Amino acid sequence: MSEKDVIEVNGRTYRWPVRPVVAVCIDGSEPAYVEEAVKAGVMPWTAGIINGKGSDLRADCVVPTFTNPNNLSIVTGVPPVVHGICGNFYYDREHDREVMMNDPELLRVPTIFKAFQDAGARVVIITAKDKLRRLLGNDLTFGDGGAICFSSEKSDQATFGENGIENVVNLVGMEVPSVYSAELSEFVFAAGVKLMESVRPDIMYLSTTDYIQHKFAPGSEGANTFYAMMDKYWARLDALGAIVALTADHGMNAKHDQNGAPDVIYLQDVLDDMTGSGGSRVILPITDPYVVHHGALGSFATVYLADGIDRQKTQADLAAMNGIEKVLTNEEGCRLFELAPDRMGDLIVVSKKRKVLGTTADRHDLSGLDVPLRSHGGVSEQTVPLVFNRPVTDLEPARRLRNFDIYDVALNHIAA
Repeated sequence: MSEKDVIEVNGRTYRWPVRPVVAVCIDGSEPAYVEEAVKAGVMPWTAGIINGKGSDLRADCVVPTFTNPNNLSIVTGVPPVVHGICGNFYYDREHDREVMMNDPELLRVPTIFKAFQDAGARVVIITAKDKLRRLLGNDLTFGDGGAICFSSEKSDQATFGENGIENVVNLVGMEVPSVYSAELSEFVFAAGVKLMESVRPDIMYLSTTDYIQHKFAPGSEGANTFYAMMDKYWARLDALGAIVALTADHGMNAKHDQNGAPDVIYLQDVLDDMTGSGGSRVILPITDPYVVHHGALGSFATVYLADGIDRQKTQADLAAMNGIEKVLTNEEGCRLFELAPDRMGDLIVVSKKRKVLGTTADRHDLSGLDVPLRSHGGVSEQTVPLVFNRPVTDLEPARRLRNFDIYDVALNHIAA
């Protein structure tokens, strides 16, 4: 395929890469993390990029500002109303079941990776947690010469048939890290550099975990150490000739009171008082298998109301509560946030910047919170970095950039 050819997928077109393109999703990276680490002098490569060698932009991520809807938007190039993944977790009303959104059958469109592989590109995808791996690698062909897709979490279990690679631990030279560690993300970058040196894929996607951002504020020693680590790996990918593009799935904010206790509205408890027991069901789309660092508390919830419940009154009563930013109907919320209506409840509730939403007080195990709560989910965590190691050209000045524009900008708006 020549460099003049383009790939079309999900209504968007992408130029064929003339050099490897590496898109990095830094989980939970509020722009201030990079800004403060650069100011502290611990990210020399990134400092050079944002001070003239590349492009330092900002973008809006998808609301709810959670991992799955944003990663899937990035890798499909479209919002959740198109691809269908509206959270980490949702309620299947038809079958009366609560479902993790990590099954590829829930994805409604092909990925950019699938389109490029079908056209002959070599694709490498590495994610920190395994919950994303099957979705990101959906419909790819593995085996000899095929795609490579694995997680740090289960890197020791990778096989040619399922992941396109084996002996990952030996390749990287690191032990399999704890799922609650900075090393889980470092493994992603170490593996990415090794595979750029050996396989040299056309398209690479690296996705981290937000363990550090949940624990440490921008500018803290813990955060700066983590960002210094990433800077070194990005510099190596740059030196290998790749276009390096950086964004995030969401930002992160403190969600605690002045005493350090989580500042929570237990929405199911509130609604049980308003509508009676059984009158509503609260779903928290932040929910996933890894809740130790956030206790399943985020700033976005969706509410399913039983027949006979006055929706307008319930909406108004919730909106009047201290700490609530928005209460929208299904139609209003899905239109505003570009979500799939059949995977959202009757109401969509977003809390203010410092507040989080829970179900009932007795359902949340907060024993794993060893620092004051930091979390995400609302519009307060929507602004994310969009950084490229080369100058970006030909962007319309008034264009609203989204994190899921990363491959469009990297492939269509950067000179080779």
